[in-house]
Amino acid sequence: MTIDLPHLIHTYGYWAVAGVVALESLGVPVPGETMLIAAATFAGATHRLDIGLVIAAAAAGAIGGDTAGFWIGRGVGWPLLHRYGGRVGLTEPRLKLGQYLFLRHGGKVVFFARFIAALRAFAALLAGANRMQWRRFLMFNALGGIVWAGAIGLGADLFGHQLHRFAAPIGIALLVAVVAVAVAGFIFVRRHEQALIAEAERALPGPIRHRHHHRFW
Repeated sequence: MTIDLPHLIHTYGYWAVAGVVALESLGVPVPGETMLIAAATFAGATHRLDIGLVIAAAAAGAIGGDTAGFWIGRGVGWPLLHRYGGRVGLTEPRLKLGQYLFLRHGGKVVFFARFIAALRAFAALLAGANRMQWRRFLMFNALGGIVWAGAIGLGADLFGHQLHRFAAPIGIALLVAVVAVAVAGFIFVRRHEQALIAEAERALPGPIRHRHHHRFW
């Protein structure tokens, strides 16, 4: 989904940050993390936004969006995922992988999913659909949202402060390095995803089932 982030930041400021991050957390294909980076860099470069409030808005959007996603998942998530998950990449092997990971590492999945683009939009929905305990979800969700917003926001703010020092060749080199890291990260995740899917199939053989009566940790 194409969004004019600079226009939103200039026009709506902190509300835009909170709104876009919340929508991404609900599973809507919008660039929540990119919005946080753009707003924090803008804050560092121009001082027209306060970085503390940018981080607070992103954390609030992340926690609020994930909370809504959790309850949607708890209510209608499993039939919804089974019927439409394939359209957004949540195939049955990936759904089984999600169930397996929540069985073994529920709290850690919720926390670290905030830092992984492929999981960030679906972790809360999967947590609700897999009947993770609400209080535990809330704790790890809030912790992940705050740490993620703080780490990404402060890093981008620091970059914004130093932006005027970068000459064009250095900027190009930095862009190439960022792209290389992103590609390497994508390849790493894809390779390990297949190994984890195989492990999930061994642990939960057969058709995927909705486990109503378990509390996942």
